[in-house]
Amino acid sequence: MPDIVRFQPDDKRAVEALYRRVFGIDSADANRLRWDWQYRNNPHRPSDGPLIWLAREGQTIIGQYATMPVKLSVQGREIDAAWGMDVMVAPERQRQGLGEVLFRTWDRHVGASLGLGLSDSSYRLFQKMRWPDAGPVPCFVKPLTRRALRRPGWSVTVNKLVSALTLPWIRLVARTRPMQGEVRTIRHFDDRFTRLWDRVAPSFAFAVRRDAAYLNWKYIQAPHVRYTIAVLERDGDVAGYVVYRHLQEPRGRVTIIVDWLAAPDDHAGFLTLLRWVDREARAANSDKIRAFALHAGFRKLLKQSGYFTVKSTMEFVAKINAIDLPSAFYAATDTWHVTLGDSDQDR
Repeated sequence: MPDIVRFQPDDKRAVEALYRRVFGIDSADANRLRWDWQYRNNPHRPSDGPLIWLAREGQTIIGQYATMPVKLSVQGREIDAAWGMDVMVAPERQRQGLGEVLFRTWDRHVGASLGLGLSDSSYRLFQKMRWPDAGPVPCFVKPLTRRALRRPGWSVTVNKLVSALTLPWIRLVARTRPMQGEVRTIRHFDDRFTRLWDRVAPSFAFAVRRDAAYLNWKYIQAPHVRYTIAVLERDGDVAGYVVYRHLQEPRGRVTIIVDWLAAPDDHAGFLTLLRWVDREARAANSDKIRAFALHAGFRKLLKQSGYFTVKSTMEFVAKINAIDLPSAFYAATDTWHVTLGDSDQDR
């Protein structure tokens, strides 16, 4: 069995070479672009370096498990946690149990092990290890144009028929609704956002700490994706924010709501943020808006705003090690706050 060790700066060249072998040159180039931001500049990176474990045989690196450390609030207690992200094993050493060894090493060294948007192989491995399965995180879509419901597997005639039949409903769902507050875009998260987190954190049984340092790193400093951040203000303070971006997909143009934070019982505030995104999506000529939400209160307000659920492939697992919790904790996720912005799903 190879040695499992923590990443050291001298390992970076060998890790990049393994990444090229496993994922290809294009993926390796993209990974290199975001590497320093993702691992070295993370505000929760331990003092002894990134939370990356390597499988080494002699001088050769044959596997890696890279993780993203975060602070996690669990039932009012804050613990050190990490999202599992880039796992890779040299082609000639796959299907030999090395991935499981790397997963278990990671799990032993963090207060909570978290996985989001898992590959089929990773999900099967978590099932084999009998980790709590809290997912998938529900996916919601709001149609804005007749193109929103088209499918590439349908014929042109069928797509046109569906578009014609659903157009009255789409116009009703997508109609402009009044906002109940002042919303503006920003390019920096200040200390008011830390205060917002401190106020709303007790509302969640499970949520990654969203303070100013984390938010600036995650959504302002990211080198590979540009986000728009809108903030809802009341009496000079922050009542909530939403992070989103527009992109072109094979089925049309979409606006993705990546992350948000507001008090779950502040219905007017969250609805106002959603209506702001509605306006931004129309201005960007998007055909639909997409969001992922686990919290029951936010899910209810998304539906109230014209979103409907679609099949989600964003599987979610969480294993809390620092606190002894009953199995029922993992089955009651209605007060858990998890969005697409958690982990590294939005690349």
